[in-house]
Amino acid sequence: MAVSDHQLIQAWTDVLTLSKLERGQTVTVLTSAATNEQNKRCAMIAAQLKGAVVNCLDLPPVNAEKALSRDPLAYLGTTPLTGNVPAIEMLKSSDMVLDLMTLLFSPEQGEILKAGTKILLAVEPPEILVRTVPTSEDRERVLKAAAKIEQAKVMRVTSDAGTDLYCPIGEYPAISEYGFVDEQGRWDHWPSGFVLTWPDEGKASGTIVIDKGDILIPPKKYVRDPITITVENGFATKIEGGLDAELLHEYMLQFNDPEGFAISHIGWGLQPRAHWTTLDQYDKEQTIAMDARAFEGNFLFSLGPNNEAGGDRTTACHIDIPQRNCNVYLDDQCVVEKGKVLDG
Repeated sequence: MAVSDHQLIQAWTDVLTLSKLERGQTVTVLTSAATNEQNKRCAMIAAQLKGAVVNCLDLPPVNAEKALSRDPLAYLGTTPLTGNVPAIEMLKSSDMVLDLMTLLFSPEQGEILKAGTKILLAVEPPEILVRTVPTSEDRERVLKAAAKIEQAKVMRVTSDAGTDLYCPIGEYPAISEYGFVDEQGRWDHWPSGFVLTWPDEGKASGTIVIDKGDILIPPKKYVRDPITITVENGFATKIEGGLDAELLHEYMLQFNDPEGFAISHIGWGLQPRAHWTTLDQYDKEQTIAMDARAFEGNFLFSLGPNNEAGGDRTTACHIDIPQRNCNVYLDDQCVVEKGKVLDG
């Protein structure tokens, strides 16, 4: 369903207010060829209505010769900012960057954040943004979940389908994503609403069974036949099953990088306004599947990089897999039971 400019401007205004944008601050809207024009137009108007000084930095796309998909997260590392010192300096001197291009997992993003600039990523279609406008309650809920992760030494995940994954944690911080940037140097993603961390290096072990209806991203498809992943010493050492397993394994092999098979972030969804079914309503090129990543009660695990948490894995291969009906334990406390979040 189409969204009016009025409604989208209001949504952007709400998010910028939660992000504590003040009159006279500088906002740079970062765009590229795939940027949604209505998002760009309404974001700039909302920032101006808040009294900000607004700029737009439009950069040409890169990585076409390496891409295996049109999804912006299907190849990580090199971005239009790579080697572009004037553009980086412009973003570092801004109070806030509205990333409508996708800088995620890039060293340039880390450099900009260290300068104190806030970065808010927002690349989903307008109707998804309007439906998932974040709230202060989202922030409170996510931060409480993150605090539980920070206090735990082990995350264990089980399911009736056969998952039994053991992950010592504590080497890396808990990451809270609640959809707005209310602190200097903060990055977040609208829409979101989930919590995550990374297993201690080389310590994750066990079995992950990706069941029917679980989702593979960036292929952005619902699994039809179960996939069994054997995890040893922090890496997926076997990917077994039917056609879906073959397609996933072959896709990952094409990156020619063993680090793509490392267990990356692990956590669970906390966003009730995101839905498991939504991916089936969109063409693959319309969305990066944030509903799938954030829907309440999922167990979201990833394969690939850990540089966003301060690690040194910068592999271009990044797979996100949201699963349903899992049990998630922090030490001996169950925080998600068969896909239901147990936080009251």
